[in-house]
Amino acid sequence: MLLLATMAFGQAKEDAGDGKKLDKQTMEFKDYLPEIHGTIRGKYEYQTETSESRFEVRNARFSVSGNVHPIVAYKAEIDLSDEGSIKMLDAYARVFPVKDLNFTIGQMRVPFTIDAHRSPHQQYFANRSFIAKQVGNVRDVGFTAGYTNKGGFPFILEGGLFNGSGLTNQKEWHKTLNYSIKAQLLPNKNWNLTLSTQMIKPENVRINMYDAGVYYQNDRFHIEAEYLYKMYGHEAFKDVHAVNSFINYDLPLKKVFNKISFLARYDMMTDHSDGKMDETTKALIINDYARHRVTGGITLSLSKAFIADLRLNFEKYFYKNSGVPKESERDKIVIEFMTRF
Repeated sequence: MLLLATMAFGQAKEDAGDGKKLDKQTMEFKDYLPEIHGTIRGKYEYQTETSESRFEVRNARFSVSGNVHPIVAYKAEIDLSDEGSIKMLDAYARVFPVKDLNFTIGQMRVPFTIDAHRSPHQQYFANRSFIAKQVGNVRDVGFTAGYTNKGGFPFILEGGLFNGSGLTNQKEWHKTLNYSIKAQLLPNKNWNLTLSTQMIKPENVRINMYDAGVYYQNDRFHIEAEYLYKMYGHEAFKDVHAVNSFINYDLPLKKVFNKISFLARYDMMTDHSDGKMDETTKALIINDYARHRVTGGITLSLSKAFIADLRLNFEKYFYKNSGVPKESERDKIVIEFMTRF
């Protein structure tokens, strides 16, 4: 009965997304109904250097979000196939005590960077950038505060404290909490300038990260560039630099597909450590070797963007002679179909 009611009112309700404040004093029956969303990404990859291929369900995400009070929202999201593994992603409650201010407690994506903060259905390419996957991707348990200013010079400010022990070691006690701060400056509807900083301490080494990114978007173009700098305490590891830049051009179509998008990306990273020490040497080791990558592709959209997309990409990697590529970090052709509901 609840499912039927949810379906009946689903079109009338605004997408709750990550949790929103209801613009009313008293909730009606339909306002209590949870919204169910999901993202399915299936893909085929062919590595041109090794002549190997594979099929993969990259994501099978399902989320439930809604309100129990006009100013109290919630969200729970699980991935039933994150490259074959089941992972709990989001589980939090969000309160909106006054206009434009919110507080969130629970498990969530840490407010940091542009590209690492995108959900899978919002990605422009089949595979994430190095900033989003290796260098700046963090989910944790903690508390955040967010403020949105819509008048004058619009901006969004977020900040929070986190355990730093990830999603599975929540019982651990900590003398030092991680923190993250992110500011989005919105001078007009086409521009976004994002500045963020984060401190983490995976084990004994404190790591500070600083990120700056900007993008321009209109009806046809999305142009974006982002730089991340990662610094390790006591010079335990050489500083890491990472760059992500890409351009997307949309061309409307009249038959079968709603539009076709042409994309090109350049991203790079220097040698990177996740901050965890080698048990034998008691020193930080290289988890990801320095590399450059050029990606070209097209995306065919059956509906509006990020609802039902067919992504066709080719990735070309460049390593130093001393670099050791990981099994999945080689030249490849990627064909992916993503659907969001």
